[in-house]
Parts: sequence; structure tokens; C-alpha cells
Amino acid sequence: MTKKILLACAGGFSTSMLVEKMKESALDKGIEVVIDACGEGDLENYLPADIIMLGPQMGHAEDSVREKVGENIPVTVINMMDYGMMDGEKVLNTALHLITK
Repeated sequence: MTKKILLACAGGFSTSMLVEKMKESALDKGIEVVIDACGEGDLENYLPADIIMLGPQMGHAEDSVREKVGENIPVTVINMMDYGMMDGEKVLNTALHLITK
């Protein structure tokens, strides 16, 4: 079954670049996933998802996002170094690991 990963940041712009890197990594590994990026205000329009990953600049919103989506969807903040380096492979691996927990 295809997993859906949602990245959210203040406006959805910086995470869009990371989404492309994650899609490249998934394609290279033969993993079927749907990966989207959105701004914080559009989050509800992209649900359901198997995981929500927040840009580091949204770390302060982790608890409120978790309250909005409930306990069935994992919510995490993307590692700042991986985000800054646009390391799509590491972020994808983190997402897949948390989904299967």
C-alpha cells in the first residue's frame, strides 16, 4: 500500500524543494510513496496522511498540529541538519521508519 508523507512549513515553499529530493530517493529505491508539501494553514486540505513532518521553523507548532490530527498520525519535526542540506534520502528514511513504528 502506498504511504502518504506530508511536509509542512510556514508557507510550503522550502519544503517543496525537499519533497523533490525525497521523491528522487524513493524512485531510486523503488519505493511507492506520495509526498506533498503545504503551508501550515493548508494542512487539513492534505489529510489524511501516514505521517506529517514539520519544517524546523515550525517546531513550535508540533503539539498543536498533533492535537489537530489526532494520535493516529505521527507528527515530527524534520532534523535541522537534514533539512538544511536538503537530504531527501535521510528525511525519507526517517518518515518510513516512523510510519512503521
